[in-house]
Amino acid sequence: MSAPESDSMSPQERRAGISLAAIFALRMLGLFLILPVFAVHAPTVPGGDDLMLVGLAIGAYGLTQACLQIPFGAASDRFGRKPVIIAGLVLFAVGSMVAALAGSIGWIIFGRVLQGAGAISAAVTALAADLTRDQHRTKVMAMIGSSIGLVFAASLVVAPVLYSAVGMSGIFWLTAFLALAAIWMVVRVVPAAPPVPRATGRFGDVLRSGQLMRLNFGVFVLHLIQTTMWVMVPAALVAHGGLPLPEHWKVYLPAVLLSFIAMVPAVIVAERRGWMKPVFLAAVGLLVIVQLGLMLFGNGLWSLAFWLTLFFCAFNILEATQPSWISKIAPAHAKGTALGVYNTLQSAGLFLGGLLGGWLAQRFGAAALNLVCAALALVWLAVAATMNPPPRRVQAAAPNMSSGT
Repeated sequence: MSAPESDSMSPQERRAGISLAAIFALRMLGLFLILPVFAVHAPTVPGGDDLMLVGLAIGAYGLTQACLQIPFGAASDRFGRKPVIIAGLVLFAVGSMVAALAGSIGWIIFGRVLQGAGAISAAVTALAADLTRDQHRTKVMAMIGSSIGLVFAASLVVAPVLYSAVGMSGIFWLTAFLALAAIWMVVRVVPAAPPVPRATGRFGDVLRSGQLMRLNFGVFVLHLIQTTMWVMVPAALVAHGGLPLPEHWKVYLPAVLLSFIAMVPAVIVAERRGWMKPVFLAAVGLLVIVQLGLMLFGNGLWSLAFWLTLFFCAFNILEATQPSWISKIAPAHAKGTALGVYNTLQSAGLFLGGLLGGWLAQRFGAAALNLVCAALALVWLAVAATMNPPPRRVQAAAPNMSSGT
């Protein structure tokens, strides 16, 4: 094996990273497309004038996903990654079809519950870990994390246009089609995974690991803060930035793209120089600064755009490094289980962030919410500072992977 081969991603690793990122993107685009337009559409269906039910229709996905991430991750340890991913995408497609045919808000909620039941995040990230070497894993996780940010920004632009053209039912049918396209990619494009141990991951091995639980606490805080941002930022862009809602993408899209430019060198430094922990701690510290900056200086369009760009920089770095770190230190027989616990805490943070953000902003104002988020990020920084850096392993030959299932 030559040095250049070991220092660069193999064609199979690049194929695995790109295809798995595309699967994540197809699925998440189907979810994100409804967010900018559903509140406008809801009053047109029976029961849609109840704001609590509208909120439930949006948030039910995150709740069921939180409940099923661990079972899906453990099942991927027991039955293999690809069968579990395909089963989850089938559930997602069925849920999209139910929502497309729904005649009331109740049936839309049921469809969203089924969408969330396809909780494949742990299985996909475990498969990404199976198909890549340690020295390239963070790059692949960065591809996946970046795809989510890109489709989120894209959804803000195209959702209003799609809604005008095909309506909410058409958007749900499109999400079903995207899920079926993702199934095709799993079968035909994603490289064959090496066999996983036919054993059920033991929760005790995961829950007793202080290192894993610190990372789980971190992803909970990260996604709680992320959700609170969308409670605060849109209203702030209108009230303090003077930017109408349909034009918010003009801030979001450049912020996301600039954050990707900043993320790439950070990930390279973290991997090649073994600086995973310093880069990780710097990103968490940046979250603290962003929340304090929004609280003290977030009162104009350019100021909001600046702090939002810094938020996306920190968020994307952490989205890339945390699952890579988990996969490096999780027990081999319980990698899917460990990522299932991780993704459960991620979904719980998304769900609770919306509730906490709405309650705090309504009762005490946006500044109080920023202060609470800064305090949570500071606690996370203190917890993360006590972690051991992930092990640096000797570079190995690229895994021998072939196409197919």
